[in-house]
Amino acid sequence: MDWAQCFNKAIRFLERDLTQPPDVEAAARLAGCSVFHFQRMFAYVAGMPLSQYLRRRKMSLAAEELQNGGKITDVALRYGYASPTAFNRAFQAVHGIAPSEAKNEGAVLKAYPPVRFHLALTGGAALEYRIERHGAFSIIGISADIGSEMEQNFEHAPALWARAAAEGLVEKLMALMDTQPRGLLGVSSQTQNEHWRYWVAVASTQAPPAWAQSAQVPAAAWAVFPGRGAMPGAVQELERRIVTEWLPGSGYEYGDAPDIEVYQTQNPQDACFEIWLPVAKPGW
Repeated sequence: MDWAQCFNKAIRFLERDLTQPPDVEAAARLAGCSVFHFQRMFAYVAGMPLSQYLRRRKMSLAAEELQNGGKITDVALRYGYASPTAFNRAFQAVHGIAPSEAKNEGAVLKAYPPVRFHLALTGGAALEYRIERHGAFSIIGISADIGSEMEQNFEHAPALWARAAAEGLVEKLMALMDTQPRGLLGVSSQTQNEHWRYWVAVASTQAPPAWAQSAQVPAAAWAVFPGRGAMPGAVQELERRIVTEWLPGSGYEYGDAPDIEVYQTQNPQDACFEIWLPVAKPGW
């Protein structure tokens, strides 16, 4: 079963009853990857976070029920909103009008059909990469819990970089770097409670100072992609191409290790960097 079939199976599972809390962990298993990588890949392929897609689908169905005579309080509760105010806010964010207006004849609403993934002809431009096996190594840095949704990731990771720059921690971290991979690291890992933790760190064999933390990155195989350009657009675009163009037809699947960004220069206008994507093949 190819990646598109796996993802479509996962989406059908999530769509089976949108009145219930989504079981993203079970959907990720159907897609053949972790929750972290399922949500990450969905966001790049669909062009929106999974949480936003599910909200749009719920509000599409809620609008249909309101137009068919459903009571606002009943529909709100049916789709998981105990507060009419929260339902009103979510509904307006999708449709641009209040639920009460949606019941009027001629009301203009937005319909978001279920997504379906398929293979398409993309790319054309070369993606340079190498496969590298690397033993376990330690990182030292600062980190933050960035939740379990891509929207939170996009907000909190840049804030951590801003903190590192503002507090002068980049230079302190670089002084601690003494092993591979060499460079300033952005590490996205998944915790046991399925939340994501993001690190600004370096690879080091030293003990962490009082202002820093340490963690272990497991041994893994990595697909390493070099890139260059202005931040954060250049790294986000390379990540999108890796996930949507390279990974589906590569014969690899996501490995059980963190995603790593390796920044070899610290010029945000013209950064040299590498994306380290953990990979595995069936039977490894």
